[in-house]
Amino acid sequence: MANYFSIFLVVLTLSSGFIWLVDSLLFAPKRRERMALAGNMQSGDSELQPDQQLPWLVDTAQQIFPVIAFVLILRSFLYEPFQIPSGSMMPTLLVGDFILVEKFSYGLKDPVMRKKFFATGEPERGDVVVFKYPVDPRLDYIKRVVGLPGDTVIYRNKQLQIKPACNTADNCLPMAPVALKLESVGEAFQNFSPLERYTEQLGEVSHEIYRTTDHTNRSGDYYRQPGTQVDEWLVPEGHYFVMGDNRDNSLDGRFWGFVPEENLVGKAVAIWISFEFDRVPSSWIPSWIPTGVRFERVGGIH
Repeated sequence: MANYFSIFLVVLTLSSGFIWLVDSLLFAPKRRERMALAGNMQSGDSELQPDQQLPWLVDTAQQIFPVIAFVLILRSFLYEPFQIPSGSMMPTLLVGDFILVEKFSYGLKDPVMRKKFFATGEPERGDVVVFKYPVDPRLDYIKRVVGLPGDTVIYRNKQLQIKPACNTADNCLPMAPVALKLESVGEAFQNFSPLERYTEQLGEVSHEIYRTTDHTNRSGDYYRQPGTQVDEWLVPEGHYFVMGDNRDNSLDGRFWGFVPEENLVGKAVAIWISFEFDRVPSSWIPSWIPTGVRFERVGGIH
């Protein structure tokens, strides 16, 4: 189901455009004729006087239609801004990051029913994607694509392993752990526990992740797929397996399953502004007011 803002934009664009069209075809010529008969048509401003006597509704429609139509096209088919509300994608994305999502990366969809009408590409392993949360499609989630259709994914002892999909036994690759390189320990904390920062090589994409030093086994909460082990998933056709970069603080595919292709919104490609909200709870200033701007974070997302 499309979000209400998209529906509002479509209705407002169609309504204002329809009012402008009907007035141009039916009522504007009659106004000009009446003005000519009344002797109000003067040389040099024959094109301006009819506009000066436009009804309020028509004048408003003409003013807002180009703007609303531009916003609708930009937001539905090109780029849409999103705000990062949680730390599930740290260190790649932080709370307060405002990102741009490329809507045409995986196909063009109508803004109301979200049905794809033109294919432009498919997600690749390592892409950071925004999607409609399968459990509640009213919510937008952002995670990293780990498993493609047909892949087998294992997350065991905090080690990600992937066996890529293959068509024949001759070109099948074995299950292999994703390469990790420890970069630092303790630069950030989660629930008073130091975080380990690793560089992970996921396909062609090199990116950073966080892991805690806590070895609590959360597999009892994992999504159970029939025919596989508790920490193993076989990605169905037309679906994707996603995970957060903050591996021990992310409600992702490990806990609720797979993202259907139709739920994809687009690919996160850039941070256009980033705000800090570092304020003590006792402060009288509202918590939603930024305390600073992180200009160094502006740029592409990897």
